[in-house]
Amino acid sequence: MIQGATTEPSRPLAERLRPRALDEVVGQWHLLAPGAPIATAIAARTPHSMILWGPPGVGKTTLARLIAQAFEAELIPISAVLAGVKDIREAIEQARANEALGRATLVFVDEVHRFNKAQQDAFLPHVEAGLFTFIGATTENPSFEVNSALLSRAQVYVLEPLDAEALSTLYARARAALGAGYELTAEAEALVIDYADGDGRRLLNLVEQLDATARARGLTQVTPETVRAVLQRGRARFDKGGEQYYDLISALHKSVRGSDPDAALYWFCRMLEGGVDPLYIGRRLVRIASEDIGLADPRALEITLNAVAAYERLGSPEGELALAQACVFLAVAAKSNAVYTAYKAARRLAAESGTRPVPLRLRNAPTRLMKSLGYGEGYRYAHDEPEAFAAGEHYFPDDMAAVRLYEPTDRGLEAQIAEKLARLRASRKDSH
Repeated sequence: MIQGATTEPSRPLAERLRPRALDEVVGQWHLLAPGAPIATAIAARTPHSMILWGPPGVGKTTLARLIAQAFEAELIPISAVLAGVKDIREAIEQARANEALGRATLVFVDEVHRFNKAQQDAFLPHVEAGLFTFIGATTENPSFEVNSALLSRAQVYVLEPLDAEALSTLYARARAALGAGYELTAEAEALVIDYADGDGRRLLNLVEQLDATARARGLTQVTPETVRAVLQRGRARFDKGGEQYYDLISALHKSVRGSDPDAALYWFCRMLEGGVDPLYIGRRLVRIASEDIGLADPRALEITLNAVAAYERLGSPEGELALAQACVFLAVAAKSNAVYTAYKAARRLAAESGTRPVPLRLRNAPTRLMKSLGYGEGYRYAHDEPEAFAAGEHYFPDDMAAVRLYEPTDRGLEAQIAEKLARLRASRKDSH
């Protein structure tokens, strides 16, 4: 038990149990175990600036405090949610005062991703000069949310969600600190840990809430039924608009592309559970229909568009089933990215080929003047040719060789398209 944990019952349990030494921290062994990066830096007495990146409740703020303590540095905490330029300036002035006294300073910026570029840049010259050690904490991907200049001067450490073992350790500390006079069944304890979903702060809040209910009701035993009645399972961790948002849609897309309908449905529902707008998922499914299925099964686009229309008409939750149906169909459909590949190649070709004129024979001639200038002259009407194909005709600009962009696969409908194109291309070649 942490010393003093039971002497301040008015303080939240999470604050009362905050570790006061590095060996009290649960989890993050990849950073704190002997020989791990942060442990090595502390042992060598070589502080360095860092970005602590991880989900809520995994110890970012605690680590910053303990690192400052280990280096005997004054910790100056700044909340990027509440602070402004004035707070940054005051922190710099305090660091200078500490430097004059021969004392080290550690500036900790919580939710550093909330600072704009100018605010983040304000730290740069002082970090470079060694005025203070900088630690930023963020739940967002630093690659996108932290300025590259600041990022290049700080080591990024990824903090992981707490695993079941770490949460069990934390749970035992919480129970000891509360001095509860009731028992939890093993199944109830496992359920509380499951509800925490890797978040240590959430676990302690759940334990505290359950403890208050058990005491108020005079319970001697807490069962899973009690846990379910008293506590609510939080939504899965989800940062709408952040990295996790794009990780989930990436997992959905790759599961569909990989023809795994079960995984596709799982990620689809994870996104719904996280609060993603179903129409956004629908738009992504439309893209998948064209990008990964294309002409291998043209029904994919039609079915997906109909599913989106059904959702727009029905709304949630009824319309979500139509999107789920489209998701499964896309996963089991024949796959081809031939059109997608051809489209990208054609875009590059169009951008690089300049403004070559359209051949006169391919131009429309709606007026007498245009006809007199040769517009449309020599054009071969395909429907008047065998198989409705003008063998030997050149449809690219006259000064540009024909380029083969679309290469159909041998899957689904594209197998038939490939056979037809092979036959037509052979007749075009024979006509020369």
